[in-house]
Amino acid sequence: MVAKTERISVRVPENIHALLSRAAGSLGSTMNQFVLQTAIERAREVVEEDYIIRLSGESSRLFFASLENPPAPNDKLRAAAHAHKTLLNASD
Repeated sequence: MVAKTERISVRVPENIHALLSRAAGSLGSTMNQFVLQTAIERAREVVEEDYIIRLSGESSRLFFASLENPPAPNDKLRAAAHAHKTLLNASD
């Protein structure tokens, strides 16, 4: 089975074209290979950054302390848990 491919086309000023061509040549690749590989690497970085949560040392300490010693449930949490349990039992 052959994967479906899509075309991406972009117009760039001459100086950007020259820069990309020079960079591709420096790596021994075609401009298409260079642009595609660079775009893939950057896209992966952006997607990864979207899923990473960065905390300061103090925030990290507070987060893990809360996980290890969670506060007692309040009235709203107990009501939500009861409603959830009622909903689950109603669907049986």
